[in-house]
Amino acid sequence: MKNILELTPEEAAAELKYIAEEMAKSDIAYYQNDDPYLTDSQYDELKRRNQEIENRFPELIRADSPSKKVGAPLQSGFKKVPHRFPMLSLGDVFSIEEVEDFALGVKRFLNTAENISFMAEPKIDGLSFSARYEHGKFVQGATRGDGITGEDITANLKTIRQLPQNLNGTYPDILEVRGEVYMSKANFFAINEKYAAEGKKTFANPRNAAAGSLRQLDPRITAERRLSIFAYTWGEVSERMWTSQADFFTHLQQWGFPINPLNCLCQSIADIEANFNKLMENRASLPYDIDGIVYKVNDIALQERLGFLTRTPRWAIAHKFPAEQAVTTINHIRIQVGRTGTLTPVADLEPVNVGGVIVSHATLHNEDEIKRKDIRIGDSIIIQRAGDVIPQVVKVLIDKRPADSTPYIFPDKCPVCGAHAIREEDEVARRCTGGLTCPAQATERLIHFVSREAFDIAGLGSSIIEEFYREGILHSPADIFSLERRNGSDDLFAHQTGSVLHLEQRDGWGKKSVENLFHAINAKRTISMPRFIYALGIRQVGTATARLLAQNYGNFARFMQEMINRETGPLVAIDGIGPSMATDIVEFFREEHNLKTVNDLLREVRVENYIDTARSDSPISGKTVVFTGTLEHMTRSEAKAKAQSLGAKVAGSVSAKTDYVIVGTDAGSKADKAKELGIKMLSESEFLDLIG
Repeated sequence: MKNILELTPEEAAAELKYIAEEMAKSDIAYYQNDDPYLTDSQYDELKRRNQEIENRFPELIRADSPSKKVGAPLQSGFKKVPHRFPMLSLGDVFSIEEVEDFALGVKRFLNTAENISFMAEPKIDGLSFSARYEHGKFVQGATRGDGITGEDITANLKTIRQLPQNLNGTYPDILEVRGEVYMSKANFFAINEKYAAEGKKTFANPRNAAAGSLRQLDPRITAERRLSIFAYTWGEVSERMWTSQADFFTHLQQWGFPINPLNCLCQSIADIEANFNKLMENRASLPYDIDGIVYKVNDIALQERLGFLTRTPRWAIAHKFPAEQAVTTINHIRIQVGRTGTLTPVADLEPVNVGGVIVSHATLHNEDEIKRKDIRIGDSIIIQRAGDVIPQVVKVLIDKRPADSTPYIFPDKCPVCGAHAIREEDEVARRCTGGLTCPAQATERLIHFVSREAFDIAGLGSSIIEEFYREGILHSPADIFSLERRNGSDDLFAHQTGSVLHLEQRDGWGKKSVENLFHAINAKRTISMPRFIYALGIRQVGTATARLLAQNYGNFARFMQEMINRETGPLVAIDGIGPSMATDIVEFFREEHNLKTVNDLLREVRVENYIDTARSDSPISGKTVVFTGTLEHMTRSEAKAKAQSLGAKVAGSVSAKTDYVIVGTDAGSKADKAKELGIKMLSESEFLDLIG
């Protein structure tokens, strides 16, 4: 892997694109299927490299960047619960030096030299939950979901004995407590032993066991799994009765919640390092799995000043533990083809136990990674993991290589359709040129279309999609919505295949399952604009970019028309969308096949206009704001965060669609551009008066 300081802008853009795609794929495997595609360490390494590249090339930050992504996809089968305040994830660091950099960054943001204390909390390897109380009574439980919307798990949370149903002492009328559901090591080994004796599939690790148990549609199964919780933060509250993280823990205990007894208030980096080393030494003997330590600014007033980035708070960070390692053999290297045609090499390993988990696969990322490490079939390798199933290849043991070993030749043809697989000059990945004529790409795009962050259609899993595509039942997304009309009728499908479609007569299907499928499909004939855009599978457009596009265009018809007119100008004016991404979006609508796919869909579904969930009662809600120059009363970062929290869109450049330009001292070309376009300019004081 090339040193970041040696990367050209073109190489950096290509690598950022690859990382975004790889991590998005990993999120689907981890959160939807509880079957990880990358190890924690692989995922963390990608995230860290992404951040380092973005730090060097801030102009290349993508709208679908992992640094902007919030939460995880939703699980089907549960009612959706919107979070009044988003449940965000944390940024990661991997050394005490990076923790020190984080602490110094906090001081710089706050422009203070005073000592800041941090609460250090063991990072439990489980599943985040939210529990809402009204007048002291538990009324609703939810998962984090995608950070904006979670799954209603009220009945399942009620089965966890540690969760109080009624609060003790004095409490706010509305209180949302957040924490982690986990399975103890003892319960994990007991349930796996029981399942193995009964011939059932065992769990990979305690985290997967906890996640699978909490997402049971039958609460009785959840109750049998004997889950536990730790509470550690809050969401919505009608009245905050605490001034620090430590104070909040005191209140949690008074109300009846369990908190981790290893939480530790640290007054210095030396305290933080000592606490980290102590937990590292005792990690294996703890009754539950932890994969690091979370550090939070203790003072709540400072937390509020620090605010949030797109997907993470500025006042908290996760310090991850080093990975575990083992030695195994590569039995085979196979190539997977994704929905955009990317060829991804996967190593099939001799199964090996790593930290209590049996692992048998590893992603090899791309052909450059294979060449760099000289990975071959038959090699003995060191793998590492940090709690997940699929490991990272750390090193090839050359001295153990078979005498007849030969270098791995990456295919130049698609293993699925046989079309040429080419690699563009600025691309890391090799892609199949078969397009939608390639069954792998066609089925992957259909699978993406019905995925949980897209149309989220229950009953259409990947195996069903592949089967229906193979038999000609589905070719395009619109075919999904005509299934009910075609079922049992002598239509085009009958003429093409020589038989009438009768889903209820298929193996594994029946009248009730077919009715459930049609119900699930019809329930999605109205869809939000961000989900619809994401479902189209446009290159580089993830959920964050889809939300950005919806927020800036408002309705899909307007967005589509501007894309057909090839208007990239408004796209690149959106903070977070660069020229490369804008080109991919416009090129998507330039393709006649894609236009037909979209228009066919629009005859079947209704796309809702975008409604911004940010504050709508502020004077800058819905306005586009640009900051320029040096501000005196707050840092630029604080000002942007404040504007976004009030519902404004913060852009990086001035255009005709800009509403306000806030001008600090030493303002440059942005102020000149605002004058030229007649955009209203405000001083910092005028801006503060405007927002109250």
